[in-house]
Amino acid sequence: MVNIIENAKNDVKEIVMNALGRMVAEDKIPSEPIPAFTVEIPNDKSHGDFSCNAALVSAKAFKKNPREIAALIVESAVLDGTVFEKIELAGPGFLNFFVGKSWFAGAVNTVLSEKEDYGKTNDGNGKRILVEFVSANPTGPMHIGNARGGALGDCLASLLQYAGYYVEREFYVNDAGNQINKFGLSLDLRYRQHFGDDIEMPEDSYHGQDIIEHAEKFAELYGDKYMKVSEEERRQALVDYALPINIQGLENDLLKYRIRYDTWFKESTLHNDGSVKEIVDILTKNGYTYEQDGAIWFKSSELGDDKDRVLIRANGVPTYSVPDIAYHYNKLVKRNFDIAIDVLGADHHGYIPRMRAAMKALGIDENRLQALICQMVRLVSNGETVKLSKRSGKAITLATLLDEIPMDAARFFFNLRDANTHFDFDLDLAVEESSKNPVYYVQYAHARICRILEKQKEEGNECKHLPENQLIFTESAEFELIRHIATLPDIISEAAKNYNPSAITKYLFELAQHFHKFYDSCPIKGAEEEVLQSRLSLCTATKIVLKNLLDLLKVEAPEKM
Repeated sequence: MVNIIENAKNDVKEIVMNALGRMVAEDKIPSEPIPAFTVEIPNDKSHGDFSCNAALVSAKAFKKNPREIAALIVESAVLDGTVFEKIELAGPGFLNFFVGKSWFAGAVNTVLSEKEDYGKTNDGNGKRILVEFVSANPTGPMHIGNARGGALGDCLASLLQYAGYYVEREFYVNDAGNQINKFGLSLDLRYRQHFGDDIEMPEDSYHGQDIIEHAEKFAELYGDKYMKVSEEERRQALVDYALPINIQGLENDLLKYRIRYDTWFKESTLHNDGSVKEIVDILTKNGYTYEQDGAIWFKSSELGDDKDRVLIRANGVPTYSVPDIAYHYNKLVKRNFDIAIDVLGADHHGYIPRMRAAMKALGIDENRLQALICQMVRLVSNGETVKLSKRSGKAITLATLLDEIPMDAARFFFNLRDANTHFDFDLDLAVEESSKNPVYYVQYAHARICRILEKQKEEGNECKHLPENQLIFTESAEFELIRHIATLPDIISEAAKNYNPSAITKYLFELAQHFHKFYDSCPIKGAEEEVLQSRLSLCTATKIVLKNLLDLLKVEAPEKM
């Protein structure tokens, strides 16, 4: 896996170091340790393809003006056998390096050689990461926040895999605790209402149509059999019937959303195998608990939380924090993932310092627990907020959203912005087939290339993958497209480091822009043979990159539109 940009930066460093070595040998500068310097890509292409600050940072060590040092480096540098054709001194002492045409040809052929592996990096070096996302309450359907978290979490997992990490996806099923008790209560009341009990639903129970449907179907299966047993037995039977149906419904909706989990981890496992008790015992042994008013408290305020937290209530029942701590202990210690990433909703800001405090108390490096906060999504149409589905008139959930808009638009749009920014999802734009729709614009670039290559093949001009010395690029639109393609491994590295899949949609949109400009200004039909083959090679390289990244996002790369 070749990093074209990194290789060029390393070449710049080698050229500069060799030049400085010659300068020392010729007594032009004193023999002093060379300070660390950087090589960057300038925003302004008139400043070269790569810029180096070696002269600026060396001024103190060599007791010379930076421009004087830079002039000596330019004089001493040897470019023969490198991809660079010239160096220029600029400003207070910057060194601007300009690549030759061979570099552009080499970049194109690197993509053609690596194909579906182009852009991948070894940054992760196989480090094990668990990405837990969505984890919606199984007592009801998934909402729009889950839709954003699903697209983000799944694409983040793919991005990390692309960067060389070993990644697993996990859904944490809250099948224990208060919400399940409330679920059982709600089902119980609806079941009893079915058989004539005059009971009102409490305000804090679940009032959804799904609860009624579960109770009705349960009654069809078992009749009034469970009217004759204890309330506890009846509620347990109702939960045992309805909860697996809900969980399967979540899985089906997520599969439709192109999300497949490696593990569905049940909270009840932590209660049943003693993990919940174990966590309290470890925290107590490590000196981080105390008793007050009959309850057991966690000294979390000593470790970065805003206040202490109750672990075990006075009635002996654990708070929801305990299984959550046990769950993260399971991820990082028992299953030994190097990093656990939680993709959380906007209301979970306080959750992070609490869990990190618990990790510290358990003797775990808190940085092994990472979290992404997904801010709220507002669905809009004609500039107005939308809450109901056009088709069904019901509240828009993940399932109803995917009935309203294309799957590709959902996955792409939810990754258009950084997770921690509020996002207006334009339902009208998502279905619009025009260049205004970013996913359509990107997919159209891929389809356009497929059409070009197919048409040229019919005319006997199949892409031949020429050697670099036969590839001819002369136009600025070609150079800009190739430069953008060459940055992909660096984009992958930076996006993975920052847990930011939105960098990929941004890169794709800009790639499509560069390609459309190239297409408009660099004709293929009628071009001389070497120019034609060079442009077919560039088209093919662009197609490869578009396909690789659309696959990463699990968005279709259509060949016709």
